[in-house]
Amino acid sequence: MEYQALYRKYRPKDFSEIVGQEHITKTLENQVISGKISHAYLFTGSRGTGKTSTAKIFAKAINCENNRNGSPCMKCDVCKALEQPSNIDIVEIDAASNNRVDEIRELRENVKFLPVSCKYKVYIIDEVHMLTDSAFNALLKTLEEPPKHIVFILATTEVHKIPATILSRCMRFDFKLVPLNVLKNHLKNIFDKEKITYEEEALTAIASAGQGSVRDTLSVADCIVAYTNGNVTLKSVMEILGLNDYKNILNLTDRLYEKNLGECFKIVNDVVESGKNVSVFAKDISVHFRNLLVIKTLVDANHILGLPSEIFEKYKIQADKIETSWLIENLKVFSSIESELRYSLSPKILVETAIIKALGEFDVKKNE
Repeated sequence: MEYQALYRKYRPKDFSEIVGQEHITKTLENQVISGKISHAYLFTGSRGTGKTSTAKIFAKAINCENNRNGSPCMKCDVCKALEQPSNIDIVEIDAASNNRVDEIRELRENVKFLPVSCKYKVYIIDEVHMLTDSAFNALLKTLEEPPKHIVFILATTEVHKIPATILSRCMRFDFKLVPLNVLKNHLKNIFDKEKITYEEEALTAIASAGQGSVRDTLSVADCIVAYTNGNVTLKSVMEILGLNDYKNILNLTDRLYEKNLGECFKIVNDVVESGKNVSVFAKDISVHFRNLLVIKTLVDANHILGLPSEIFEKYKIQADKIETSWLIENLKVFSSIESELRYSLSPKILVETAIIKALGEFDVKKNE
Protein backbone atom coordinates (compact mmCIF):
# COMPACT_ATOMS: atom_id res chain seq x y z
CA MET A 1 0.00 0.00 0.00
CA GLU A 2 1.26 3.48 -0.87
CA TYR A 3 2.56 5.40 2.15
CA GLN A 4 0.56 8.47 3.13
CA ALA A 5 2.04 11.31 5.17
CA LEU A 6 0.58 11.64 8.67
CA TYR A 7 -0.82 15.13 8.07
CA ARG A 8 -2.72 13.80 5.04
CA LYS A 9 -3.81 10.54 6.64
CA TYR A 10 -5.17 12.32 9.70
CA ARG A 11 -6.68 15.33 7.94
CA PRO A 12 -9.97 16.14 9.76
CA LYS A 13 -13.17 14.78 8.22
CA ASP A 14 -15.64 16.57 10.50
CA PHE A 15 -15.62 19.48 12.95
CA SER A 16 -14.91 17.25 15.96
CA GLU A 17 -11.51 16.37 14.47
CA ILE A 18 -10.38 19.99 14.04
CA VAL A 19 -7.66 20.55 16.65
CA GLY A 20 -7.66 23.59 18.93
CA GLN A 21 -10.27 25.74 17.13
CA GLU A 22 -13.44 25.06 19.14
CA HIS A 23 -14.42 28.75 19.09
CA ILE A 24 -14.75 28.49 15.31
CA THR A 25 -16.14 24.98 14.82
CA LYS A 26 -18.93 25.57 17.36
CA THR A 27 -20.08 28.70 15.53
CA LEU A 28 -20.03 26.99 12.13
CA GLU A 29 -21.92 23.96 13.48
CA ASN A 30 -24.62 26.26 14.85
CA GLN A 31 -24.94 27.97 11.47
CA VAL A 32 -25.34 24.64 9.70
CA ILE A 33 -27.98 23.48 12.19
CA SER A 34 -29.94 26.74 12.01
CA GLY A 35 -29.52 27.08 8.24
CA LYS A 36 -28.33 30.68 8.61
CA ILE A 37 -25.48 30.52 6.12
CA SER A 38 -23.58 33.66 5.18
CA HIS A 39 -22.53 34.30 1.57
CA ALA A 40 -18.85 34.92 2.38
CA TYR A 41 -16.39 33.79 5.07
CA LEU A 42 -12.81 34.79 5.80
CA PHE A 43 -10.54 32.27 7.56
CA THR A 44 -7.30 33.82 8.75
CA GLY A 45 -4.44 32.52 10.86
CA SER A 46 -1.00 30.94 10.80
CA ARG A 47 -0.19 28.05 8.48
CA GLY A 48 -1.23 24.56 9.49
CA THR A 49 -3.96 25.61 11.92
CA GLY A 50 -6.86 24.08 9.99
CA LYS A 51 -8.19 26.83 7.70
CA THR A 52 -8.49 24.79 4.50
CA SER A 53 -9.63 21.64 6.31
CA THR A 54 -12.36 23.61 8.08
CA ALA A 55 -13.42 25.20 4.80
CA LYS A 56 -13.80 21.78 3.13
CA ILE A 57 -15.76 20.36 6.07
CA PHE A 58 -18.05 23.40 6.16
CA ALA A 59 -18.63 23.17 2.40
CA LYS A 60 -19.80 19.57 2.82
CA ALA A 61 -21.81 20.30 5.98
CA ILE A 62 -23.98 23.02 4.40
CA ASN A 63 -24.82 20.63 1.55
CA CYS A 64 -25.18 17.41 3.57
CA GLU A 65 -28.65 15.85 3.52
CA ASN A 66 -28.35 14.41 7.05
CA ASN A 67 -25.77 16.48 8.94
CA ARG A 68 -24.83 15.23 12.39
CA ASN A 69 -24.95 18.14 14.84
CA GLY A 70 -23.63 20.44 12.15
CA SER A 71 -20.99 18.07 10.73
CA PRO A 72 -21.28 16.22 7.39
CA CYS A 73 -22.52 12.65 7.76
CA MET A 74 -20.15 11.38 5.01
CA LYS A 75 -22.74 8.72 4.12
CA CYS A 76 -25.41 10.49 2.09
CA ASP A 77 -25.28 10.75 -1.70
CA VAL A 78 -24.22 14.41 -1.57
CA CYS A 79 -21.29 13.77 0.81
CA LYS A 80 -20.13 10.87 -1.34
CA ALA A 81 -20.41 12.97 -4.49
CA LEU A 82 -18.39 15.78 -2.94
CA GLU A 83 -15.61 13.30 -2.10
CA GLN A 84 -15.10 12.48 -5.78
CA PRO A 85 -12.31 14.22 -7.75
CA SER A 86 -14.80 14.91 -10.52
CA ASN A 87 -16.96 17.02 -8.19
CA ILE A 88 -17.45 20.59 -9.45
CA ASP A 89 -19.67 21.95 -6.67
CA ILE A 90 -16.73 22.65 -4.34
CA VAL A 91 -14.13 24.63 -6.24
CA GLU A 92 -10.68 25.19 -4.73
CA ILE A 93 -8.64 28.05 -6.15
CA ASP A 94 -5.02 28.75 -5.28
CA ALA A 95 -4.74 32.53 -5.44
CA ALA A 96 -0.95 32.32 -5.38
CA SER A 97 -0.97 30.95 -8.93
CA ASN A 98 -4.39 32.25 -10.09
CA ASN A 99 -4.20 35.86 -9.00
CA ARG A 100 -4.89 37.79 -12.19
CA VAL A 101 -8.01 39.79 -12.93
CA ASP A 102 -8.87 37.61 -15.94
CA GLU A 103 -9.13 34.52 -13.73
CA ILE A 104 -11.44 36.29 -11.27
CA ARG A 105 -13.57 37.54 -14.16
CA GLU A 106 -13.91 33.95 -15.31
CA LEU A 107 -15.00 33.04 -11.77
CA ARG A 108 -17.65 35.79 -11.92
CA GLU A 109 -19.05 34.21 -15.05
CA ASN A 110 -19.05 30.70 -13.56
CA VAL A 111 -20.93 31.64 -10.38
CA LYS A 112 -24.05 32.20 -12.47
CA PHE A 113 -24.40 28.45 -13.00
CA LEU A 114 -26.36 26.41 -10.48
CA PRO A 115 -24.66 23.59 -8.52
CA VAL A 116 -24.94 20.13 -10.07
CA SER A 117 -25.98 18.02 -7.07
CA CYS A 118 -25.88 20.37 -4.07
CA LYS A 119 -27.77 23.24 -2.52
CA TYR A 120 -24.70 25.50 -2.51
CA LYS A 121 -21.75 25.86 -4.83
CA VAL A 122 -18.72 26.70 -2.67
CA TYR A 123 -15.62 28.56 -3.80
CA ILE A 124 -12.60 28.12 -1.50
CA ILE A 125 -9.93 30.69 -2.41
CA ASP A 126 -6.68 29.87 -0.62
CA GLU A 127 -3.95 32.48 -0.02
CA VAL A 128 -6.44 35.13 -1.15
CA HIS A 129 -4.05 37.93 -0.14
CA MET A 130 -2.02 37.08 -3.28
CA LEU A 131 -4.70 38.50 -5.59
CA THR A 132 -3.77 41.65 -7.49
CA ASP A 133 -5.59 44.93 -6.80
CA SER A 134 -7.60 44.63 -10.01
CA ALA A 135 -8.47 41.01 -9.15
CA PHE A 136 -9.73 42.11 -5.72
CA ASN A 137 -11.88 44.76 -7.40
CA ALA A 138 -13.34 42.14 -9.70
CA LEU A 139 -14.04 39.82 -6.76
CA LEU A 140 -15.67 42.67 -4.85
CA LYS A 141 -18.43 42.96 -7.46
CA THR A 142 -19.38 39.34 -6.89
CA LEU A 143 -19.21 39.62 -3.08
CA GLU A 144 -21.52 42.63 -3.13
CA GLU A 145 -24.40 40.80 -4.83
CA PRO A 146 -23.66 37.06 -4.97
CA PRO A 147 -26.21 34.54 -6.30
CA LYS A 148 -28.15 32.78 -3.53
CA HIS A 149 -26.57 29.41 -4.37
CA ILE A 150 -22.95 30.65 -3.93
CA VAL A 151 -20.79 30.62 -0.78
CA PHE A 152 -17.27 32.04 -0.76
CA ILE A 153 -14.62 30.95 1.75
CA LEU A 154 -11.47 33.05 1.61
CA ALA A 155 -8.39 31.75 3.44
CA THR A 156 -5.24 33.73 4.19
CA THR A 157 -2.18 33.85 6.44
CA GLU A 158 -1.78 37.62 5.89
CA VAL A 159 -5.10 39.28 6.60
CA HIS A 160 -3.53 42.75 6.71
CA LYS A 161 -3.10 42.55 2.93
CA ILE A 162 -6.84 42.11 2.33
CA PRO A 163 -8.62 45.34 1.27
CA ALA A 164 -11.10 46.72 3.79
CA THR A 165 -13.84 46.56 1.17
CA ILE A 166 -13.42 42.77 1.02
CA LEU A 167 -13.12 42.36 4.81
CA SER A 168 -16.36 44.25 5.42
CA ARG A 169 -18.32 41.78 3.31
CA CYS A 170 -17.05 38.61 5.00
CA MET A 171 -17.78 36.84 8.26
CA ARG A 172 -14.29 36.64 9.77
CA PHE A 173 -12.84 33.76 11.81
CA ASP A 174 -9.37 33.95 13.34
CA PHE A 175 -7.59 30.61 13.72
CA LYS A 176 -5.33 30.47 16.76
CA LEU A 177 -1.98 28.76 17.15
CA VAL A 178 -2.61 25.42 18.83
CA PRO A 179 -1.32 25.16 22.45
CA LEU A 180 1.63 22.85 23.13
CA ASN A 181 -0.31 20.43 25.33
CA VAL A 182 -3.10 20.10 22.74
CA LEU A 183 -0.56 19.36 20.00
CA LYS A 184 1.18 16.83 22.24
CA ASN A 185 -2.08 14.98 23.02
CA HIS A 186 -3.03 14.98 19.33
CA LEU A 187 0.36 13.53 18.42
CA LYS A 188 0.08 10.97 21.21
CA ASN A 189 -3.29 9.75 19.90
CA ILE A 190 -1.88 9.37 16.39
CA PHE A 191 1.22 7.50 17.58
CA ASP A 192 -0.99 5.15 19.60
CA LYS A 193 -3.13 4.43 16.54
CA GLU A 194 -0.02 3.87 14.40
CA LYS A 195 1.51 1.65 17.12
CA ILE A 196 4.60 3.87 17.33
CA THR A 197 6.55 3.69 20.61
CA TYR A 198 7.69 6.99 22.09
CA GLU A 199 9.08 8.85 25.09
CA GLU A 200 6.92 11.58 26.62
CA GLU A 201 9.84 14.03 26.39
CA ALA A 202 10.13 13.28 22.68
CA LEU A 203 6.45 14.15 22.13
CA THR A 204 6.97 17.47 23.91
CA ALA A 205 9.99 18.28 21.74
CA ILE A 206 8.15 17.45 18.50
CA ALA A 207 5.07 19.45 19.53
CA SER A 208 7.30 22.38 20.48
CA ALA A 209 9.01 22.24 17.07
CA GLY A 210 5.57 22.50 15.45
CA GLN A 211 5.20 26.01 16.93
CA GLY A 212 1.42 25.89 17.13
CA SER A 213 0.88 24.33 13.70
CA VAL A 214 -0.78 20.91 13.48
CA ARG A 215 0.57 20.29 9.98
CA ASP A 216 4.13 21.29 10.90
CA THR A 217 3.99 19.07 13.98
CA LEU A 218 2.90 16.03 11.97
CA SER A 219 5.47 16.74 9.24
CA VAL A 220 8.22 16.80 11.86
CA ALA A 221 6.80 13.62 13.40
CA ASP A 222 6.88 11.90 9.98
CA CYS A 223 10.57 12.65 9.63
CA ILE A 224 11.34 11.45 13.17
CA VAL A 225 9.37 8.20 12.74
CA ALA A 226 11.22 7.42 9.51
CA TYR A 227 14.59 8.05 11.16
CA THR A 228 13.84 6.00 14.29
CA ASN A 229 11.90 3.23 12.52
CA GLY A 230 8.95 3.68 14.88
CA ASN A 231 10.81 4.04 18.20
CA VAL A 232 10.79 7.77 18.96
CA THR A 233 13.20 8.91 21.68
CA LEU A 234 14.19 12.37 22.89
CA LYS A 235 17.74 11.75 21.74
CA SER A 236 16.63 10.93 18.19
CA VAL A 237 14.39 14.01 18.07
CA MET A 238 17.28 16.23 19.15
CA GLU A 239 19.55 14.69 16.51
CA ILE A 240 17.06 15.18 13.67
CA LEU A 241 16.00 18.70 14.63
CA GLY A 242 19.48 19.84 15.61
CA LEU A 243 18.25 20.76 19.07
CA ASN A 244 20.67 21.62 21.81
CA ASP A 245 20.89 19.58 24.97
CA TYR A 246 19.10 21.48 27.73
CA LYS A 247 22.11 20.71 29.95
CA ASN A 248 24.27 22.94 27.73
CA ILE A 249 21.77 25.77 28.09
CA LEU A 250 21.62 25.35 31.88
CA ASN A 251 25.41 25.20 32.05
CA LEU A 252 25.91 28.33 29.96
CA THR A 253 23.36 30.24 32.05
CA ASP A 254 25.18 29.30 35.25
CA ARG A 255 28.56 30.32 33.80
CA LEU A 256 27.10 33.61 32.53
CA TYR A 257 25.68 34.34 35.96
CA GLU A 258 29.07 33.58 37.51
CA LYS A 259 30.71 35.90 34.91
CA ASN A 260 32.98 33.05 33.82
CA LEU A 261 33.74 34.22 30.28
CA GLY A 262 36.25 31.46 29.52
CA GLU A 263 33.79 28.67 30.33
CA CYS A 264 31.07 30.39 28.28
CA PHE A 265 33.37 30.43 25.26
CA LYS A 266 34.23 26.77 25.84
CA ILE A 267 30.53 25.77 25.88
CA VAL A 268 29.89 27.65 22.62
CA ASN A 269 32.93 25.98 21.05
CA ASP A 270 31.73 22.53 22.16
CA VAL A 271 28.31 23.20 20.63
CA VAL A 272 29.88 24.19 17.30
CA GLU A 273 32.25 21.21 17.25
CA SER A 274 29.37 18.82 17.92
CA GLY A 275 27.79 19.99 14.65
CA LYS A 276 24.94 21.99 16.20
CA ASN A 277 23.68 25.19 14.62
CA VAL A 278 25.02 28.08 16.71
CA SER A 279 22.15 30.33 15.55
CA VAL A 280 19.67 27.81 16.95
CA PHE A 281 21.76 27.69 20.13
CA ALA A 282 21.49 31.47 20.52
CA LYS A 283 17.73 31.31 20.04
CA ASP A 284 17.52 28.49 22.60
CA ILE A 285 19.32 30.72 25.12
CA SER A 286 16.70 33.46 24.61
CA VAL A 287 13.88 30.94 24.99
CA HIS A 288 15.51 29.58 28.15
CA PHE A 289 15.74 33.05 29.74
CA ARG A 290 12.08 33.61 28.86
CA ASN A 291 11.18 30.25 30.44
CA LEU A 292 13.02 31.19 33.63
CA LEU A 293 11.11 34.48 33.77
CA VAL A 294 7.82 32.60 33.40
CA ILE A 295 8.83 30.27 36.24
CA LYS A 296 9.71 33.24 38.46
CA THR A 297 6.42 34.96 37.63
CA LEU A 298 3.77 32.21 37.72
CA VAL A 299 2.91 29.61 40.32
CA ASP A 300 1.63 27.17 37.68
CA ALA A 301 4.38 27.99 35.16
CA ASN A 302 4.62 24.49 33.74
CA HIS A 303 1.00 24.71 32.60
CA ILE A 304 2.31 27.21 30.04
CA LEU A 305 5.76 25.73 29.39
CA GLY A 306 4.69 22.07 29.16
CA LEU A 307 8.14 20.78 30.12
CA PRO A 308 8.91 17.27 31.36
CA SER A 309 8.81 17.31 35.18
CA GLU A 310 12.51 16.41 35.52
CA ILE A 311 13.62 19.29 33.29
CA PHE A 312 11.15 21.72 34.86
CA GLU A 313 12.55 21.05 38.35
CA LYS A 314 16.08 21.83 37.15
CA TYR A 315 14.84 25.02 35.51
CA LYS A 316 13.06 26.00 38.72
CA ILE A 317 16.20 25.50 40.81
CA GLN A 318 18.13 27.77 38.44
CA ALA A 319 15.34 30.38 38.30
CA ASP A 320 15.24 30.63 42.10
CA LYS A 321 18.88 31.72 42.32
CA ILE A 322 18.88 34.27 39.46
CA GLU A 323 17.52 37.81 39.74
CA THR A 324 14.72 38.89 37.44
CA SER A 325 16.64 42.01 36.33
CA TRP A 326 19.59 39.85 35.23
CA LEU A 327 17.32 37.65 33.12
CA ILE A 328 15.61 40.63 31.47
CA GLU A 329 18.91 42.32 30.55
CA ASN A 330 20.40 39.16 29.07
CA LEU A 331 17.18 38.28 27.26
CA LYS A 332 17.36 41.67 25.52
CA VAL A 333 20.96 41.04 24.44
CA PHE A 334 20.41 37.57 22.96
CA SER A 335 17.06 38.44 21.37
CA SER A 336 18.64 41.43 19.63
CA ILE A 337 21.10 39.28 17.65
CA GLU A 338 18.56 36.79 16.24
CA SER A 339 17.93 38.80 13.06
CA GLU A 340 21.68 39.42 12.58
CA LEU A 341 22.43 35.70 12.84
CA ARG A 342 20.38 34.99 9.70
CA TYR A 343 22.86 36.86 7.52
CA SER A 344 26.08 36.60 9.53
CA LEU A 345 29.06 34.84 7.98
CA SER A 346 30.50 34.26 11.47
CA PRO A 347 27.58 33.38 13.77
CA LYS A 348 29.94 31.92 16.40
CA ILE A 349 31.74 35.26 16.76
CA LEU A 350 28.40 37.06 16.95
CA VAL A 351 27.25 34.82 19.82
CA GLU A 352 30.58 35.23 21.62
CA THR A 353 30.28 39.00 21.22
CA ALA A 354 26.78 38.84 22.67
CA ILE A 355 28.14 36.95 25.69
CA ILE A 356 30.76 39.66 26.27
CA LYS A 357 28.16 42.38 25.77
CA ALA A 358 25.74 40.70 28.18
CA LEU A 359 28.35 40.49 30.92
CA GLY A 360 29.55 44.04 30.27
CA GLU A 361 26.07 45.60 30.24
CA PHE A 362 25.16 43.85 33.45
CA ASP A 363 28.32 45.04 35.17
CA VAL A 364 27.76 48.62 34.05
CA LYS A 365 24.19 48.66 35.35
CA LYS A 366 25.29 47.07 38.60
CA ASN A 367 28.02 49.70 39.14
CA GLU A 368 25.56 52.51 38.48
